[in-house]
Amino acid sequence: MSVFRVPGAELAVEFSDEGGHPVVQLHGLTSSRARDRQLSLDLGRGLSGTRLLRYDARGHGHSTGRQVPEDYRWPALADDLLRLLDHWFPGEKVHGVGPSMGAGTLLHAAVREPGRFNGLTLLVPATAWETRPAIAEKYRRSAELIEDEGFAAFAEADQEAHVPPATAGRPHTLPDVAEEILPSLFRGAALSDLPSPSDIARLEVPTTILAWTGDPAHPLSTAERLAELMRNSTLAIARTPADVELWPGVLRDDVARHGSAEASGVL
Repeated sequence: MSVFRVPGAELAVEFSDEGGHPVVQLHGLTSSRARDRQLSLDLGRGLSGTRLLRYDARGHGHSTGRQVPEDYRWPALADDLLRLLDHWFPGEKVHGVGPSMGAGTLLHAAVREPGRFNGLTLLVPATAWETRPAIAEKYRRSAELIEDEGFAAFAEADQEAHVPPATAGRPHTLPDVAEEILPSLFRGAALSDLPSPSDIARLEVPTTILAWTGDPAHPLSTAERLAELMRNSTLAIARTPADVELWPGVLRDDVARHGSAEASGVL
């Protein structure tokens, strides 16, 4: 593991160099590289023969962060991502993969610099646009609960949260975030949304969208709307844990296909 400094934070970075196409892997809100492995969302485990960059977003896992909500807005996280790509893959097109907050970060980065990516694999995109205000209010209430009653009260409430059918049987995990940072992180998420539909509709990056059912925080409506907006996209929906176990293979195929297309000049 190495450390990469960005304004206001030090990011914990892991680079696996087996040659081949560059891939950057992100994670979701309150998660980390380690927690995504526990949640079966570490799709990079299915890759070989790539240059895979994985990192903990600021304030998550082994990365540091400040108690500043604006630091955790998705556009700010996209700034961190683009700085990482400048350093690790200068001048190269990269395949990006990530769930939820990671998917939002990738979309903000792709809208800003579409030439940086030759493919995206977006997992369980979160609430967006019309559905965003309700989850934003939930995040603000979570921040207040932690500040008023402590992390244990939040953890107890979180344990009672609804579990999507595709995640049945997974162990319950706690946020991989320091307690003193967690309220700012939630408030930053409450300030976040996907890029505007018109900006997303201009993206031509080949994209696979992987969604699951029965998750109000990651509704099918977002995945379906993204699939409508992004002309060069496909949508696959998981309904069981066995469906999710196929996702590493989807990423492997995406990377191989998009990397080959770029090499042949198809993109």
